Amino acid sequence: IQILSKGELQVSDKERHTQLEQMFRDIATIVADKCVNPETKRPYTVILIERAMKDIHYSVKPHKSTKQQALEVIRQLKETMQIERAHMRLRFILPVKEGKKLKERIKPLIKVIESEDFHEQLEIVCLIDPGCFREIDELIRSETKGKGTLEVLSLKDVEEGDEKLE
Repeated sequence: IQILSKGELQVSDKERHTQLEQMFRDIATIVADKCVNPETKRPYTVILIERAMKDIHYSVKPHKSTKQQALEVIRQLKETMQIERAHMRLRFILPVKEGKKLKERIKPLIKVIESEDFHEQLEIVCLIDPGCFREIDELIRSETKGKGTLEVLSLKDVEEGDEKLE
């Protein structure tokens, strides 16, 4: 009768608590997966991110996606700890004609140029902030009219392995 009159299924406090806890864990997992310590370029553990989220008193919003909330959490954590999104490694190949002009427009969006080769065409391997990917992709597509190529070499540039002790 309750469901029919109010049109909603009542969720117990325990169920709601479990659901929010699961979302909290999912958000922390996404953040840990997408971020690194910018000084060491090493990923953070999920447990460390969960602890940091508790420290900033982050409260889960049940009606927002975990991915949206993860991006929000990253912004908030930047104020209290060394954290940033891991860079993407890209390779783009541009025709000579548009290459030089286009490189100047793309340059501000690049964090690090790892290699640059200029023979029949301009080939650049670089690291970017993932937030700039779409913009770079659209620039290359529109300016080269499909002649330029953009290739994702790695979604996140992280240092793997154990810390070296001196």
